[in-house]
Amino acid sequence: MIEEKFFKYLMAVFTYSLIGLLFLILYEIFKKGFPALSWDMISQVPKGGFYFGKEGGILNAIVGSLYLALGASLLSILISLPVAIFISISLVKYEKWQHIIRLILDLLWGVPPIVYGAFMFSIMLSFGMKASLLAGIITIALLITPVMIRAMDEVLRNIPLGLLESSLSLGATRFETAVIFFRQALPGIATAFLLGFAKGVGDTAAVLFTVGYTDYIPRSVMEPAATLPLSIFFQLSSPIEEVKARAYAAAVVLTGIILIISVFSRYLSSRVSKNTIS
Repeated sequence: MIEEKFFKYLMAVFTYSLIGLLFLILYEIFKKGFPALSWDMISQVPKGGFYFGKEGGILNAIVGSLYLALGASLLSILISLPVAIFISISLVKYEKWQHIIRLILDLLWGVPPIVYGAFMFSIMLSFGMKASLLAGIITIALLITPVMIRAMDEVLRNIPLGLLESSLSLGATRFETAVIFFRQALPGIATAFLLGFAKGVGDTAAVLFTVGYTDYIPRSVMEPAATLPLSIFFQLSSPIEEVKARAYAAAVVLTGIILIISVFSRYLSSRVSKNTIS
């Protein structure tokens, strides 16, 4: 009983400490960022002297982040979904191979984002590529693909094995069985997609060497692009207090985007789950 109470209180202390730390971070960001936040800052690209506290905004970074995260998430899900279904359906009789592949994915998940950035940068040098939105999309896709695959795999593992056996016993092909599994796992797949999207929006290190930076909204994937994390990074490096305040305002925008994605993820998951077999 004493050990049980001790660990119960210990878990409660850690839980409330994490919640308190989250609110402390949010409080600090919003306290410093809200005074500098304005409609002009959100709706305009940087103008001459922006990094010296003059006119302009961060619209280029907002649009660039959305382009980057959406492109990377779409590319990643095209790879992740077939791999996750293959692991869960085709390798259902080969548990050893399932464990090996999952271990590899977990290792890839744990690789620091800067390593992905450095890897992609070396590829760019080998092929003579310049920093661009396309290079950033590929880098982020490499980063979030293990996350997406493991998230989808965990959902597919929770689908009753009897569904697979029933489908195959009724004469369904592997493709038709995969479609059935896809519908059952749709809430988890949607959540995995939005999880990857949020990670793509908020990552800095992976795109530091690959996406470049520009004060303009890219018109093609071969042009460099600005992102909110990079905008925050560059503005916080300024010795001008007004520019630093703008960095916190950009952090407020970034936090708001990720919060919206998180809420929408839960809403979408609850809506889609109504169409699945429980």
